[in-house]
Amino acid sequence: MYSMVKTAIVCGIGSVEVLVEADVSDGMPVFHMVGFLGAEVKEAGERVRTALRNSGYILPAKRITVNLSPADLRKSGSGFDLPIALALLAALGVIPEETLEGLLVLGEIALNGNIQPVNGVLPMIADAAGRGITKCIVAAKNAPEAELVSGMTVYGVEELAEVIALLNGKKTMEQEKKRLHTGPAQKKTTGGDFADVNGQGFLKRACEVAVSGMHNLLMVGPPGSGKSMLAGRIPTILPDMTFEEQMEVSKIYSVSGLLNHDSGLIGVRPFRSPHHTITPQALAGGGRYPKPGEISLAHNGVLFLDELTEFKKETLEILRQPLEEKQVRLVRLGGTYTYPADFLLIGAMNPCNCGYYPDMNRCRCSVSSLERYREKLSQPLLDRMDLCVEAASLGYDELTGQEHGETSAVIRARVNAVHQIQRERFRGTNIRYNSQIPASLLEKYCSLDRMQRQYMKEVYEQLQLTARTYHKLLKVARTLADMDGSVTIRMEHLNEAVCYRSLDKKFWERM
Repeated sequence: MYSMVKTAIVCGIGSVEVLVEADVSDGMPVFHMVGFLGAEVKEAGERVRTALRNSGYILPAKRITVNLSPADLRKSGSGFDLPIALALLAALGVIPEETLEGLLVLGEIALNGNIQPVNGVLPMIADAAGRGITKCIVAAKNAPEAELVSGMTVYGVEELAEVIALLNGKKTMEQEKKRLHTGPAQKKTTGGDFADVNGQGFLKRACEVAVSGMHNLLMVGPPGSGKSMLAGRIPTILPDMTFEEQMEVSKIYSVSGLLNHDSGLIGVRPFRSPHHTITPQALAGGGRYPKPGEISLAHNGVLFLDELTEFKKETLEILRQPLEEKQVRLVRLGGTYTYPADFLLIGAMNPCNCGYYPDMNRCRCSVSSLERYREKLSQPLLDRMDLCVEAASLGYDELTGQEHGETSAVIRARVNAVHQIQRERFRGTNIRYNSQIPASLLEKYCSLDRMQRQYMKEVYEQLQLTARTYHKLLKVARTLADMDGSVTIRMEHLNEAVCYRSLDKKFWERM
C-alpha cells in the first residue's frame, strides 16, 4: 500500500514543502529510505522503527520504501521522524489515509515514542498556511509557536500513541488557544536610562539622530568616556516594532532555536553585542547546515560592535555587503540561503592602542603604531558609517554633576514621531527609513537650493568625500529636518550633518 504525508524543511527563513511517501509491498524484507538524505535523516529509520515497536506496532517483514520528495533537495534535521512514522502507519492501514489530507506534520520521535520539538516551526507553519494547509501536528512544546499563525488548527502532541488515537478518532484534542502578544514592543527592561549618563550631550544627540533615521553610528573616544554605556541604552529609545517586523524577527530566532515558545512573537527590537573574537561564519551565518549569524539575529534591531578595532579585519569586511543590501546570501553546494540583515550598526573604538590619542601628553603610541592601528579599519567600511562622532573625556564637574538629562522615554517619544513622518513620506514604496533612500531618489527627498548646493560642493572638496559619504550626509540632513518638523532641509541641518561626518577624515589625518 502507498501513503503520503506533508511536512516541510527550513530554507533561509522560509520553508520548502516536502512530501514523505511510504510504500509497503511484498518482496525481500528491507527498510529503504531515499531522497537525498542527510545523516540525521538516514538515522530516522531506526528511530522510527524502535519508537513504533515501543508504542505497540511492529513493522512487518515486507519491502518498505520511504521517499522524501523533491529528490534534488538535501534533507536535514530531525523533524522528519513523525511524518515518516505516520506515512508508514497509513500504508499499513493503522490510521485512515484520508485523515492526512490537508495536514502538515513536524516532530522528532524519541525511542520511547515521545514527540520532541524541532527548530523553525514558525516559518514552516506560516508558509504552509500560505499554501492552503489549515491543520498541523507538532510537538506539544512547539504548539504555542505554531499557534502564532492565524487560521491554523494546531494539535500539540506528546507521544506517538496520542497521535494515532487522534487520527483514528478515538481521542479529541481540546486545543489551548493562547492569544500571544503580537502588538507593540514589550516594555524594555535593560536596567539603564539615558538620564543616568552624565554629560556627553553631543554624543546623546548623535544617538538620537542615528535611531531616528536608522543611520549607522561610530563613536571614537578614550576609555571611560561613556561609549559602551550609551550604546547599551540605545534599546531604550528604539521605536516600536510593527507586526510584520515582529514576525520577521521571530522567524529568524525560530530557525536558530532561540525563540521562547511561551512568550509569543518577539516584541522587543534585538540588541546583539558579539565579542571581538567572533568568527566570520558566526557573524554572517553559515555552517555545514546554514543558520543565521549575528547580523541576521540583529535584524530590525541593533548590532553593537564594542572595541571595533579588536575584531579581525576579515570579519569586519563581511559587513560591507549586508550593510548595503540589507540581507546576506550564503552560497553552498546544497543551494543558496538568504537571510535578512537590516540592522542599525553601532561601533565603538579607542582612537589608538593606548586610547588617548591625540592627547600627546598621555598618548605613548609611535607613528608606526598609529598607522597600523588605522589600517585595522578600511576606508570602505568607514564610508558606510553615516555618523562618526568623537566621545570626549569627561571632566570632574560633568562626571559628578547632579543634574540629569532627558529620560529615555522622552527621547523615544520624539523618535517615534520622526518614524511616523518617514512612514507617511515613504508610503507605497519599499523604503522605511531615511537611511534607505536610494541615490536615484535623493533629489526628490533631499532637494537643495542653489546656496546649499554651493556649500555642499565646498564640503565635498574640503573633506574629500566619496559619493557614498556625500549621499549619507544628505540622508542624515533629511533626518535632522524631520526631527525639527521641517519639510525642507535647511542650512543648519546641513551644518550639523557635516559635524557628524567630518570626524573620520579629520581624525585619521591627525596621524
